[in-house]
Amino acid sequence: MTESRENSDAANPQTIPQVPAKRKGLLRRLYNWVLHWAETPYGTPALFVIAFAESSFFPIPPDVLQIALSAGKPKRSFYYAAVTLTGSVSGAVFGYFIGYCVWEVVRDFFFHRVIDERLFERVQGMYAENVFWAIFAAAVTPIPYKIFTIAAGVCQISLLMLLFASVAGRGLRFFAVASLLRFFGPSIKTWIERYFEMVSILFLILLAGGFAVIKWVL
Repeated sequence: MTESRENSDAANPQTIPQVPAKRKGLLRRLYNWVLHWAETPYGTPALFVIAFAESSFFPIPPDVLQIALSAGKPKRSFYYAAVTLTGSVSGAVFGYFIGYCVWEVVRDFFFHRVIDERLFERVQGMYAENVFWAIFAAAVTPIPYKIFTIAAGVCQISLLMLLFASVAGRGLRFFAVASLLRFFGPSIKTWIERYFEMVSILFLILLAGGFAVIKWVL
């Protein structure tokens, strides 16, 4: 993906290959499985593990569980955001090493089970243009983050760049959710679940526009 094309694809679902009904059912079951951890004593460690896994191979974003836990205990919202961020960035490093060290062995499995090959090729093109912006965009928005972490290893992007962009993007995302729940309480939960992804895409578009204006002016 180029930057603009990636954002366009994310904002226009008709350009993204449709998910088969069988896979939709599997994703719903996984979603419910993730959510059920909020009702157990193991919600916090589960949040870390799911955030870790989502950065490299798991399809359900950790925000689902973070929102549920924070809605139950709004005063711990920033703590849950920190756990999610730590797990997610750690998982990004794991994804990076999948791409860097064992990609030739596992690529067929990932292309058949985890990620879209065409999308992967677009991400490689994005890295040729602007590494930080590509990772940051994926970290903030619903764009599949795991594709970017694995592709970073395949393309041998600087690990420090991956870490820096991931902390910036994922930190913004998770702590924005935490702030809403901390200051508005559980009543904001439905709004976040319904509109947060759309707002994050809009924010990214505005941010890209702001950078373009600054570059043009300077």
